[in-house]
Amino acid sequence: MTTQVTADAATAARPAAKMPPQIPYIIGNEGCERFSFYGMRNILTVFLMTSLLMAVPEDLRKAEAKEVFHTFVIGVYFFPLLGGWLADRFFGKYNTIFWLSLLYCCGHACLALFENNIRGFYFGLFLISLGSGGIKPLVTSFVGDQFDKSNKSLAQKVYDAFYWIINFGSFFASLLMPVLLKQFGASVAFGVPGILMGVATLILWSGRKQYVHQPPRGANPHSFMWVVWTALKSGGLGMGVALLGVVGAAASLSQMASLGIVASVCLAMVLVMGFGGAGASLQLDRARGVHPDEAVDGVRAVLRVLVLFALVTPFWSLFDQKASTWVLQADQMTKPAWFQSSMMQALNPALVMILIPFNNMVLYPLLQRLGLRVTALRRMGAGIALAGAAWIVAGVLQLWLDAGDAVSIVWQMLPYALLTLGEVLVSATGLEFAYSQAPLSMKGTIMSFWNLSVTVGNLWVLLSNVSVKSPGALAAIKSTGYSETACLMFFFAAFALVAALLFALVARRYPMQDNYRG
Repeated sequence: MTTQVTADAATAARPAAKMPPQIPYIIGNEGCERFSFYGMRNILTVFLMTSLLMAVPEDLRKAEAKEVFHTFVIGVYFFPLLGGWLADRFFGKYNTIFWLSLLYCCGHACLALFENNIRGFYFGLFLISLGSGGIKPLVTSFVGDQFDKSNKSLAQKVYDAFYWIINFGSFFASLLMPVLLKQFGASVAFGVPGILMGVATLILWSGRKQYVHQPPRGANPHSFMWVVWTALKSGGLGMGVALLGVVGAAASLSQMASLGIVASVCLAMVLVMGFGGAGASLQLDRARGVHPDEAVDGVRAVLRVLVLFALVTPFWSLFDQKASTWVLQADQMTKPAWFQSSMMQALNPALVMILIPFNNMVLYPLLQRLGLRVTALRRMGAGIALAGAAWIVAGVLQLWLDAGDAVSIVWQMLPYALLTLGEVLVSATGLEFAYSQAPLSMKGTIMSFWNLSVTVGNLWVLLSNVSVKSPGALAAIKSTGYSETACLMFFFAAFALVAALLFALVARRYPMQDNYRG
């Protein structure tokens, strides 16, 4: 009894957690940056189809537009590796974010200036993928840096607010940019997001004196990659497993002509990293002595998380196709004359802004009262499964369209609602989960891998689009009596549902960590 009273008194005496005053600058920066990104991204497929790729034969244009779009997304989520390395090694998070944001602004300028020049336009996409991708892991981990153990309870709320403001910007961008593209042309439609990116950079700069700055570590002999290399070079079974990845990568690069440069290079990197990580995990203890136990244990923690990240990649395969495959499906549906197909994407951020507060204030407390623990991993597993369900519905809609039925675009609201609920459970939860699981010395590394999971998800889309063109796949699709689009939709639905099952099995044995700074 005395112990309980003492504990209660200590809890009462503990000061209430305070929100860091610098958070509004980061949130404001993110809202404007996301408007700029989604503003250009959500009209990209339509612009490619109706303007930039008009020289491509009509029967090949859809596939070409999808390939350009998903190649761009792959770049956006690949460059976090570079951004994380620059910040951790040389410049720190704030400086890296600021300078890459200026490159980001230059990319938007290229899109506005080179609307009729395919090389200039693609160079603009490259700069945006470099800028947007490079700052991705840094902004999310920069948010976490502003908290310590005294106020870490507020971190998930801020990550939810962070995700809410992302979708606030995306919502208005999805509504306005298709109208600007139609009424005023590409220069204005791509120029407005560039102005918003300039505002985002200014907001970030305004709060520079209030941020908690974690200094760059410089060359780190005990970094994630050095520990992994030490474990592998000790020989044994682990090195054999890693070499299998190298052989697979060589095979992937040899198929560059059929797979495409981006897909083959990305697949080669995924194979090297995947098999290399698996090999290192088999003999990680061999790195002890060469590296401190803290570094080795940190690498083990990251490798455990990467297994979960790998099972999240199918979700991103489905999610990012709402801006390509679902827009092309919407083109086939009946809708008011003023309504543009890409405007349907505004439903996604609108639902996110509703679902985040609803989940936190109603759904999660209700489930807790019913005795069901709403853990981060349970949320993420359910989110992957909901994405699979969304694509089953989208596939059914495609069957109606293929049968010649007039299908209202209103029906697309159902798969959007399911996919968005899945997004809130996976993405908003995954940001805080990724940050909390990484040791202090590996925050940038793990956030880069979280973003890389999106690259891998879009890689699966490119590979499926290539595979479906093979004679065997075309014959199998023809035998079903369904269209190529419908078959791909049901394939991706099954892909996500299998991943959700495997995720649930792995999550049951995952040891949760608490790695906020003291």
